Amino acid sequence: MASPSSASPKPRSRVASIPDVRFFHAQGCSLCDRARDVLDRVGIPYESIDITGDDSLEERYREWLPVVEIDGARAFVYYVDEAALRRKLSQT
Repeated sequence: MASPSSASPKPRSRVASIPDVRFFHAQGCSLCDRARDVLDRVGIPYESIDITGDDSLEERYREWLPVVEIDGARAFVYYVDEAALRRKLSQT
């Protein structure tokens, strides 16, 4: 029987290492369209959330659109820099 100190750490599963990315946007928002293009180019799966007409989301996000959150933390507002996004994703 191997001692606990000689056991190899369990590798993280591929699924567990994919960050939770949420993209908050609104209809008619040209900055949101640009941010979506960056997210699509990077190719990471993300949840797209249209805040249009949702009073709670409008109050929370409208002045910051577009908003990208990574693992629950606000990562980008107004503009999504592709290189910075790639760096942030590689750190998760």
